[in-house]
Amino acid sequence: MKRKVLITGATGDTGRAAIKESIRRGLDVRAMVHVKDDRSTPLEKLGAEIIVGDLHQIDTIHQALEGSDAAYFVYPVQPGLIEATVNFAQAAKEAAVTAIVNLSQRSANRTSVSHSCRDSWIAEQVLNWSGLPVTHLRPTYFLEWLLYPWQLPLLREKGIIRLPVGKGRHAPIASEDIGRVAAAILENPAQHTGQTYPLFGPVEMNHEQIAAELTIALGRPIIFQNVSIDEYCRSLDALGIPEYVVQHFRGAMDDYQHGVMSGMNDNVERLSGRKPMSVSEFAKRHMEKLNPKNVA
Repeated sequence: MKRKVLITGATGDTGRAAIKESIRRGLDVRAMVHVKDDRSTPLEKLGAEIIVGDLHQIDTIHQALEGSDAAYFVYPVQPGLIEATVNFAQAAKEAAVTAIVNLSQRSANRTSVSHSCRDSWIAEQVLNWSGLPVTHLRPTYFLEWLLYPWQLPLLREKGIIRLPVGKGRHAPIASEDIGRVAAAILENPAQHTGQTYPLFGPVEMNHEQIAAELTIALGRPIIFQNVSIDEYCRSLDALGIPEYVVQHFRGAMDDYQHGVMSGMNDNVERLSGRKPMSVSEFAKRHMEKLNPKNVA
């Protein structure tokens, strides 16, 4: 009998990747979504069972977990993480789930200015208190930020990456690599129970170095523009980015400038069996999005 796993946040970046890799590994995948739509259809075509649920409605979580051996718990950067975690933990205990992989963040910290970073740290503690067999993943800053709506047009049209990071450094990681790690642990979780894994891309870089690598990969000049945290957050406000997300960036960028996102290890390759994607590889994969139409 195939091992059955539930993946929440199924239409998100790491959720989709975890589903694809879990199916490749021969797992029976159940994907939890808020609504069946054009985002869930490709997951169903891959072979995932689609179930509608809400992490703030415990009965729907219980239904989604029923019969599952393991689960990947993913919650977006928005209010409600602690409530969702408590609901999920209770439902997982009721369903006798034997392993949980929790997507946290590198900057999870009880003293962070960011509410999201603090909530992520508390959510880790809640899962630990629950007595459930849990593994925490703490990835550094995603490569996908290049594709976010407040960054992509500036990069595509003006060749600028813009962040209030100063001389801070990190090893950018692709969500695909995070999803592959999650799937590998879901397949064989026992040796990972109780572990917290920081996850990094292949090379630690500052943003001038990231811009230089993008310049080569995209075949046109890309420059890094450092701004103050206040200026950056004002620009996010002007774009209508939710207040919780802006507040998170305010705290997370201060953490970044103080080295919280820095570091390196080989966890992605060791856990998933494949080296993580580089900035250049990511850029080439998303060339059509990152370059204006008149650039080949």
